[in-house]
Amino acid sequence: MENLAHEIWVFDGSSVKFLGLPFSTRMTVVRLLNGELWVHSPIQLSETIREKIENLGQVKYLIAPNHLHHLFLPEWVSAYPNAETYGTSEVIKKRSDISFTDSLNNQQSWAWSSEIEQELFSGSPLMEECVFYHKVSNTLVVADLIENFSGQNFNYWQRVVAKGVGILAPNGKMPLDWRLSFIFGRDDARSHLNRLLAWKSQILVMSHGEIVKENTDEFLARSFEWLI
Repeated sequence: MENLAHEIWVFDGSSVKFLGLPFSTRMTVVRLLNGELWVHSPIQLSETIREKIENLGQVKYLIAPNHLHHLFLPEWVSAYPNAETYGTSEVIKKRSDISFTDSLNNQQSWAWSSEIEQELFSGSPLMEECVFYHKVSNTLVVADLIENFSGQNFNYWQRVVAKGVGILAPNGKMPLDWRLSFIFGRDDARSHLNRLLAWKSQILVMSHGEIVKENTDEFLARSFEWLI
């Protein structure tokens, strides 16, 4: 657990195999002004993690930001039955076994919106992702929109593949297959990117890869050169 900035923490979990690569996992937790916890992309729950979480506050919101980030959600729903669970429409359709409170695709005044803003990054038939901005800490929180692996846990060929698809630090970006799928939705995607850039984030947290804490604007602009 790392206290990233005021009222925001990250927890790194074990890696999971995806497309032949060991994908590191990361959860971001924000403590809201009322003491409730907002949990983004829950990682595998252990007794140690549960103890640390409960020392921070009461889990109130569980967030599945895209249809790939749901693997450990059921155990969190079971452990915190009074928490509200939110996901994109794609993940809600995929996980019919989970009772979601609402879809992140819907336009509404979210309970956390005074402290955390959000944007549904769409324009691709492959996947959409809801990204978030924590105002107090100037932190942008994404799942797969940008991946920035150090490559330390990769073998030679895995590093070659990661570099080829554009997800190796310090030049991480959206994976190649997802980028290519925006061929007919680039205008839509640019409108979402403009909002992300307007936030002027100082910290960028991803579920997979190295956190960016310096020159974040430059990193974001470079990561989205393919779209700009």
